[in-house]
Amino acid sequence: MLDFSADADVVAPLLLGRTLSFGSVTIEITEVEAYLHGTDTAAHSFRGKTPANAALWGPGGRLYVYISYGIHRCCNLVCGPEGTGQGCLLRSGRVIAGEPIARSRRGDVSYTRLASGPGNLAKALGVGTEHNHLAVEQVPARMDSLPPRGTATMNPQLGIRSQEPEWVAGPRIGISKNVAAPLRFWIPNDATVTSPKRPPK
Repeated sequence: MLDFSADADVVAPLLLGRTLSFGSVTIEITEVEAYLHGTDTAAHSFRGKTPANAALWGPGGRLYVYISYGIHRCCNLVCGPEGTGQGCLLRSGRVIAGEPIARSRRGDVSYTRLASGPGNLAKALGVGTEHNHLAVEQVPARMDSLPPRGTATMNPQLGIRSQEPEWVAGPRIGISKNVAAPLRFWIPNDATVTSPKRPPK
């Protein structure tokens, strides 16, 4: 079982290769970013707890969903000791079950782009701000080996990974503060990962 009380930079690489299911759509996580407490000026918790970021303060193992640029819903898994305001932004994934449903939400895009990018990932899964604070259940199997069950109102299911994938870490992207921190983790050269996909030099 994944220990969500660990700091975000510890949890983040452990999410890579795991499955996340919501309703009938399952993705395999290929890219995440860690946001820490204290000195991480890019973290939503940096300036303290507010009604908007309350979910980020724990307990761990819950969703923190926020709206980016007034359009995109972005999905984070809360982690770290409760009260520290840490989380892992799910940046990209590969849809491995429920592709027709994901396509109905995402439109006419290539397979590799269905859940590539944080807004697209949340949209493919059907995650919205109404799911903020929702607890994530850990299951002792990869979700692509189980039949789809339930509806989009059930809790997200985090599965195990069949093996630890190769992964790399580098600077986060799409932010303007604390950019150089090597807190973006991804499976190198995976087609679903946002650019840059190659290992950092």
